[in-house]
Amino acid sequence: MTFTSPTAPACEIKRKFVRVKEARPDGLVCFEFAIGWPELFVDLMLPQSAFDDFCVQQRVQLLID
Repeated sequence: MTFTSPTAPACEIKRKFVRVKEARPDGLVCFEFAIGWPELFVDLMLPQSAFDDFCVQQRVQLLID
């Protein structure tokens, strides 16, 4: 049995978002990453080169405040 809400918006899991919060002097990038809804995110930190690779691999949309 599947329960769904008729008013709940569909989540588009192909849409991925990144919002950079800080580029630290030690080379780490602090950012928010979201899938489907940009309002629901996790905080992550990666070195700059790993962050760049992550964004390419995940095909993210950059969010600007």
